[in-house]
This record gives sequence, C-alpha cells and structure tokens, in this order.
Amino acid sequence: MHVAHLSLHDFRSYADLDVALEPGATAFIGRNGQGKTNLVEAIDYLSRLGSHRVATDAPLVRAGADQAVVRAAVVREGRSATLEVELNPGRSNRARVNRSALPKARDLLGLVRTVVFSPEDLTLVKGDPSDRRRFLDDLLVLRTPRLAGVRSDYDRVLRQRNSLLKTAGLARGSARDGALSTLGVWDAHLARTGAELLAARLSLVDQLRPYVGKAYETVARGASRDDAEIEYAPSLDVTTHDPAELTDALMAELERRRSDELDRGISLVGPHRDELRLSLGDPDARLPVKGYASHGESWSFALALRLASYDLLRADGDDPILILDDVFAELDTDRRHQLADLVAGAEQVLVTAAVAADVPEALAGVRFTVGEGKVVRDG
Repeated sequence: MHVAHLSLHDFRSYADLDVALEPGATAFIGRNGQGKTNLVEAIDYLSRLGSHRVATDAPLVRAGADQAVVRAAVVREGRSATLEVELNPGRSNRARVNRSALPKARDLLGLVRTVVFSPEDLTLVKGDPSDRRRFLDDLLVLRTPRLAGVRSDYDRVLRQRNSLLKTAGLARGSARDGALSTLGVWDAHLARTGAELLAARLSLVDQLRPYVGKAYETVARGASRDDAEIEYAPSLDVTTHDPAELTDALMAELERRRSDELDRGISLVGPHRDELRLSLGDPDARLPVKGYASHGESWSFALALRLASYDLLRADGDDPILILDDVFAELDTDRRHQLADLVAGAEQVLVTAAVAADVPEALAGVRFTVGEGKVVRDG
C-alpha cells in the first residue's frame, strides 16, 4: 500500500498543495515550523480520522478558513482509489471514495493504514493509562474498522450513564427511585458495548505480545525477547474472552459497585478504567516501565510498541504506510540506524527531519525540501 498523490486544501499551513509521491522511502526536510509534519499528519488523518498531534479537528483547519480537505490517491495491490475527507469543525465531517460520498466519515476507516513513529510516542510509556488505551483502540480500528462504531457507542453510553449517576446521587425519594430504574437500562448498554470492546482488547494484547518482545530485543542493546512484557489489566476479574460471559461479568460488577458509583457520581467499571501494563526485566522479577525504566529503555519500549503494531498489521496480509515524524532527532545513533534498517523494506516510508543528516542512509530515497509554504522535490 502506498500514497501516490496528496492534495491539501486549507489544511494546517497549506492553502493549496499537490504532491506526487512514490513507493519506497521519501523524506521531507525543513526547519521546524515549516510544515513538513503537516504533510504526514494529513496522510495519517485519512487512516484514523484523527491526528497524532492534537485531540480535535479545529487546529487542522487553516486560520481564517471554515473547512479543510485532505485528498489522496492510494494504491493497494495494484489498484488505485481516491480517498477524500472534508473536515468541518463543529459539524459532521464528510468522506468520499472516488468522488462518491460515504454515508458516514468513519466508513473511510480501514481503506488506508498507517503506523506513526513520533516524539509523542514516549507518552505510551510515561503517560496516563488513557494514552495506552488509545493506542490499543487505534490499532483495533485499523484491523477491524467496525469497532470504531463500538467505541463510539461505548463513549456515548458512558457519558449518559455518568450524567445519570450524578443525578441519582443527589436525588431523594421518588426522583431517586426513577433515576435508579433508568440506570439499570444504561447498565445493560454499558455492559454490552463494554464487553465487546473488552473482548477485542484482550484478544489484541494476546496477539501483540510476542511481536513486542521480538521488537524490543531488536531495538534495545543486549535485550532478549523475554525482557519486555505487556499485560491487559481490566477493572474487574475476568477469565474469558467471550463477549456474552464478559457482559454478565460486567453487569455483576456494576451491581456490586453501585453504592460507590452513586457516591462518586462516575462509572467505576468498564474498559474506560482499564490499563495496559508495560514491564521490563527477568520474568520472575519484572518492574513497571513507568517509574523504573531509563530514558533509553523507555524509548526502546515505545519503539517496540510501534514496530509490533506494524508487524501485526503485516501479518494480517497488509503493508501499512510507515511514518517517521521527526523521530530520528530523538534517538541516539545506534537506535537511529537500527530503526532505519528495520523499516527500510516497507512498501512506503515517509520521513520528516529538520536536517538531511538526521535521515539514515538506509532510508535514502526521494527527498523534498519544505519551506516558505512550498514543497519542492530535490534533484
């Protein structure tokens, strides 16, 4: 899979831009603030309908414009398709394939796959549990696009249920009885959607685990594939991956925690409370990466998570587009060359760097200079 052409209209710093791309390695070189990351961010947006840099769409629309458009010609197994998304902050986004409108923008998910390495990846190790849950969910949706709907439904139910918990916690008499009766309906919705999301995450972590160990062995000096471990930690005890059984387990736990939830006015049970635990060391004496790992070990683990994602997607029979966004400046020389050697064989690798010398020789390919609002191919 590769992007053959990228067009932007009022996206970030670009009023209008057209760039022809090729398979293999392509590097965008330019000083910070010149717009090189905006290019790869646009391609990643087509994959995830979200940015790896910001949480909302508003910053993606050029100042003074009402909307932005990202359009790309994507080649997959010899066949080309034109994918387009129209970003409308505050309103529904629109998506098209070969100029035909899709019923929902999220129907675009799965048509192009990207794996992004960026300086922000360190938050996968050092950040909050929500960062690691987002990592899992983004990978889930890349592999199974319909789970985007499940995740959206779960978030909607969670908001409604939290609002009702606050209301019920403050109510008295018949008003409280009515709120508690309605709460039972939302319990069922939360358990059903939560069980499907939980089952998918449990299965994903089981499949991802061996790839993480292998990747860590590759990028960390002197490490073995048994040194790195990932473990999914749900908010309740589970012994199954079966959605029906998980639904029952969630319902039982919601009932058990009902008093605590009413006191605090928030949902204490469900996938939104889960954690992806990362640990390093001897299997008999592992330590959590967060708080114990060195800076170098943390970077190696973050790289291992991204490489594992890439390898898992490839095992599915697809070759995702790799995006290395200003990551080489953050790595020492050894890790820089190790990473480059590992990904050089990908069908398409897009690299951003402030100076050309930061791009390893293994990724020598087409180069563009980015500056003053222009993207110019070298040579």
